[in-house]
Amino acid sequence: MHIHEITAVAGRLGPNRKRIGRGIGSHGKTSGRGHKGESSRSGAKGYLFKEGGQMPMFRKVAKRGFSAGDYSAQKKIAIVNVGALAKLDAAVSVVDAEALMAAGLIPRRSQVVRVLGGGDLTRALTVQADHVSRSAAQKIEAAGGKVVLY
Repeated sequence: MHIHEITAVAGRLGPNRKRIGRGIGSHGKTSGRGHKGESSRSGAKGYLFKEGGQMPMFRKVAKRGFSAGDYSAQKKIAIVNVGALAKLDAAVSVVDAEALMAAGLIPRRSQVVRVLGGGDLTRALTVQADHVSRSAAQKIEAAGGKVVLY
């Protein structure tokens, strides 16, 4: 029997576990931590934002009024093509965000609805959206429909 075979459940740590600190033959002595310094000490985690002499990122970024890359500050834009509007139920005559969410064409978290001109439309619909492209408006009006912008 060897010391690495004595566990609560044999093999529970997997075959690839590196046994450190068991002599100079294999990752022993300093156990892969090197000599001296903060990272060689027990309990030392190091400073997360330390960049080794380079100006740390958290000092470079503005602290007030900075939202570039802030995903929560971005509006959730849903894009719908005119061709997808043609697939809606025949009972639907007014197409707005609620109707598109009910049909599963846009996600529930959408804040802005944008209609683009991909595809064809054959029936008259009243489309209510935040933005409608010029080609989409032409196709909707050519089919006898109407565009209402919020």
